[in-house]
Amino acid sequence: MKIICIGRNYADHIDELDNVRPDEPVIFIKPDTAIAQSNLPFFIPEFSNEVHHEVEVLVRINRIGKHIQTKFAHKYYDQIGLGIDFTARDVQQQLKSKGLPWEKAKAFDGSAFVGKWFDKSALGDLGKLLFSLHKNDVVVQEADTSLMLWSIDEIIAYVSQYFTLKIGDILFTGTPAGVSQVNKNDRLEGYLNGQKALSLIVK
Repeated sequence: MKIICIGRNYADHIDELDNVRPDEPVIFIKPDTAIAQSNLPFFIPEFSNEVHHEVEVLVRINRIGKHIQTKFAHKYYDQIGLGIDFTARDVQQQLKSKGLPWEKAKAFDGSAFVGKWFDKSALGDLGKLLFSLHKNDVVVQEADTSLMLWSIDEIIAYVSQYFTLKIGDILFTGTPAGVSQVNKNDRLEGYLNGQKALSLIVK
């Protein structure tokens, strides 16, 4: 099982980090060891002084696929969820300034929190999914999937040109604006179409 993440898929997030808008999806991968235990807190790693939350809509792949056409991509998943891509922003900036890969900032142990899964048929139009992240009862990130530069099906088609998708693979589809630092004892709660999809404490 692998975790495939899409960066820079929301224009407002690109702007808030002063990044260049890409011509095609930005892909990076997290190992399975990045998945956080859902019944445990998220522990801020000792090597970073600035870890940010990035809430994202998730897709779980349910069949093997390679070179998938966009029009057939919907057949490769039946569950949608919500998760958090925890990012060591200070480490990432150091790596980017040297032209180095992001793995130490993005793929460390526990950096991928996966919340509850929902049957996609119960969520309505997947192109207009509303999702949000609340930090200590304050909404810090909020968007809907119509704001994606590349839709879920377009992401699946694109990624499958490079990597064979396998059953159980998880796609993180990008984060909107509002990312910010997490601190000890912060409480994070995520909602997908008004339904609570994740909850965790930061330690």
